[in-house]
Amino acid sequence: MKKVALLIGCIFLCSCTGRVQRIQGQFEQRNQQDPALSGNGEKLAFIVDYNGRPSVQLRDLRNGNILPLRHLSRNQPHSSPSLSWNARYVAVIGQRGNKRLAIIEDRLTGRSHQLPIPGEKIPIRLSLAPDGSQLALQVAEKGQWRVELFDLSQKIEPDQPNGRNLPISSVGISP
Repeated sequence: MKKVALLIGCIFLCSCTGRVQRIQGQFEQRNQQDPALSGNGEKLAFIVDYNGRPSVQLRDLRNGNILPLRHLSRNQPHSSPSLSWNARYVAVIGQRGNKRLAIIEDRLTGRSHQLPIPGEKIPIRLSLAPDGSQLALQVAEKGQWRVELFDLSQKIEPDQPNGRNLPISSVGISP
């Protein structure tokens, strides 16, 4: 009986070992950093070198297309991209002049929301909630690192998992 239990345990453990497979269709650019996957797994943002400046790029993983980002084509260098559930919202740390700030682009409305960081705080990394209602921001100030949480619920509407608030072209439905 112990041998059978041991055998079943070994089979169970062997079946649990990860068989992680690489998804086909890797990207041709080589210098990619800071990957961020949308909650639904259909969009991928990462930082690439564009004309000598780190810039965010958003890809549709279903077809490999680069998706346009109207407001994020400036305020470089970019770092720390983060996506909402359907990638309606793309958040990055950007720079205007010598001031670093959090920037959130709403791909549905075409609006940009900029969150200037008060005082001497320097934004390091950010993370956007899946529905876009909150932003966690790691900042450095006078040699100390801290995480601050921002409520965006009064500024932007939620990005719903069902995708009803995305443009028709983004959800793959023809008009």
